[in-house]
Amino acid sequence: MNVTTLTTLKAQYDAYILPTYARRDAAFARGVGCRLYDVDGKEYIDMSSGIGVNSVGYAHPDWVAAVAAQAGTLAHASNLFYTEPAARLAERLCALSGMAGAFFANSGAEANEGVFKVARKYSESKYGAGRATIATLTGSFHGRTLTTLAATGQGKFHRQFNPLTPGFLHIPPGDIDALHALPGDVCAVMLEPVQGEGGVWPLEAGYVKQVEALCRERDWLLLCDEVQTGIGRTGHWFGFQGLGITPDALSFAKGIAGGLPMGGFLVGEGLRGVLTPGDHAATFGGSPLCCAAALATLDILEGALPTVLQKGEAIRARIEAMGLPNVAGTRGRGLMIGVSVTGGEPSDWNDKLLEAGLVALTAGTDALRFLPPLIIGEGDIEAALAIFEKVMRGGSTQ
Repeated sequence: MNVTTLTTLKAQYDAYILPTYARRDAAFARGVGCRLYDVDGKEYIDMSSGIGVNSVGYAHPDWVAAVAAQAGTLAHASNLFYTEPAARLAERLCALSGMAGAFFANSGAEANEGVFKVARKYSESKYGAGRATIATLTGSFHGRTLTTLAATGQGKFHRQFNPLTPGFLHIPPGDIDALHALPGDVCAVMLEPVQGEGGVWPLEAGYVKQVEALCRERDWLLLCDEVQTGIGRTGHWFGFQGLGITPDALSFAKGIAGGLPMGGFLVGEGLRGVLTPGDHAATFGGSPLCCAAALATLDILEGALPTVLQKGEAIRARIEAMGLPNVAGTRGRGLMIGVSVTGGEPSDWNDKLLEAGLVALTAGTDALRFLPPLIIGEGDIEAALAIFEKVMRGGSTQ
């Protein structure tokens, strides 16, 4: 009899999978709702949702039914042909965002690469060559490909991978003078409504509106990276909708298909005609299977979305009211929450939480990060916070 254990899985990984992740000591076998179960049957409350991917939790019956039905009908078809799920999803996303056209890919990095291509082609078609620089913010994170690494405003991700793709520069968030000082070869500015990997730092609405105004004045495209903030995470379908701005294009991924690999980007009416046949492609992008999963995910989230802001504010308020000695404060927007911790590295605290049965994340240099499934209910929130309080009262990890 073949018995899978954490030890046997770790040995297989060590033998056959490249060591590109600092994996933690848990081997998950199944999930239900907001709970995960490892190969030994131990239960965990999930406050990470697979880094924001499992937006409707695990094994949601409506999601499972939609995926199973589509898998039994048509899982994949080349983008040289038409399929109903892709058409329905594109129309739905345009209606929810106010955008005018969609492109489907497989990941957040792919989505951002596509947005960069749109920005550069738009600028070259209108102004000629030499106006192709894209400005992003320090502390940002836009992906792991060479081009999205170049866009990422964190030097720690650049080491040992140079030369990166040229044509990107980084300015401090909130610094209007730096924005006005951008050179004449800029064609676009990309923002994350909340800097997730950078530490869960929300951008201020006033600053973002000034960015938008300068983009309109100088004909720079305003781009929003909504890979982590999109699909309901901040209490709106997309993070920009809570800031009172309208981007020219936005990327999305993570929570869109409820656990299946999907990403893409949306463009406004002015950019609908920029990309033409042959300019961009993704073999697996917009597969009927992933589109069916995404449509089911959106249906489920329609009921959850009105409570996301309230849940996030309640979680933060309850953490701050605990008076924990190793918690310096909270930040975030919606169910994208950063908890600033002291008395040890965030990764050490995170390991203690995992051992106690709570799955969380880290972000930036000082924060634990909570990205629970958007369907999380009061019972799971209460249980998660009870574990969190007990671990954080247990003393320093140092």
